[in-house]
Amino acid sequence: MNGTTTRLALETVGLRKSFAGTAAVDGLDLRVPEGSVFALLGPNGAGKTTTVQILSTVLRADAGEVRVAGHDPARDPDAVRRAIGVTGQSPAVDNLLTGEENLTLMADLHHLERAEGRRRIAELLERLDIAEERGRPAVTYSGGQRRRLDLAMTLIGRPRIVFLDEPTTGLDPRSRRTVWRIVRDLVDGGTTILLTTHYLEEADRLADRVALLDHGRLVAEGTPEELKRLIPGGTIRLRFADARTLDAAARLVGGSGDDDSLTLEVPSRGGTRSLRELLDRLGDARIAVEDLAIRTPDLDDVFLTLTGHHDEDGGPAR
Repeated sequence: MNGTTTRLALETVGLRKSFAGTAAVDGLDLRVPEGSVFALLGPNGAGKTTTVQILSTVLRADAGEVRVAGHDPARDPDAVRRAIGVTGQSPAVDNLLTGEENLTLMADLHHLERAEGRRRIAELLERLDIAEERGRPAVTYSGGQRRRLDLAMTLIGRPRIVFLDEPTTGLDPRSRRTVWRIVRDLVDGGTTILLTTHYLEEADRLADRVALLDHGRLVAEGTPEELKRLIPGGTIRLRFADARTLDAAARLVGGSGDDDSLTLEVPSRGGTRSLRELLDRLGDARIAVEDLAIRTPDLDDVFLTLTGHHDEDGGPAR
């Protein structure tokens, strides 16, 4: 399947899966290099979670080729399971157990010797900043603490590949940034992360490469910067002192005006030349600009352009 020297942690060719005659994954080709963060980005129903379930041996593909850590999940699921860890959309912790007891249970399931298990638990509690909560029942944890405990349980067996399915949904901004830091630390240590997310900022900040999915199909794939370069230009946002000046500017250069904020958004080809030409036209007409901001295309613009709709947050997705 892999004709290059790049070492791949995950690879799919022509992956397909349908439910009741409806395609959830429709001919998906993915190549995820080792030691990287690869994000699957798309709305509900795009096929993100179904893809993760196939790669993690929960579901069997209808067609296509799959390799996870060099193994076929359908033919050798045990080998795949030994190489991976999975953190699902909802934390899989036992609320009646303490944080330490949850981790001890996972250490036993991974057949770690008692001393090794204790060392690993202490390391993860400290690393994920929940050491002070180790003796408390998980039911008393905050959402961010529960998510970190769930991630610690995933990491107890030192997986080479970690699947994070919507890992920060419902978290406050501080907890979300903590999870982001943990993800980058894992990758710096050589772990491969396959991330599914609704959050455009999350994919932009974390991912080395992003695959945009829509209705089970791959619509674009590349680094965040490569994807954003698919959309030329951006907008220049100008603010004026009063409505009269705003109206004069709008008549001269066009764009979309907002009377409440006294701002005008003008499409731009990008670069300093476009900005200079715009300001020169306004200056020649003696129209004074109070302030300006340049907005470059983001992943939301890419997704809207390629699919015709925004990527929206919502409930669980297949």
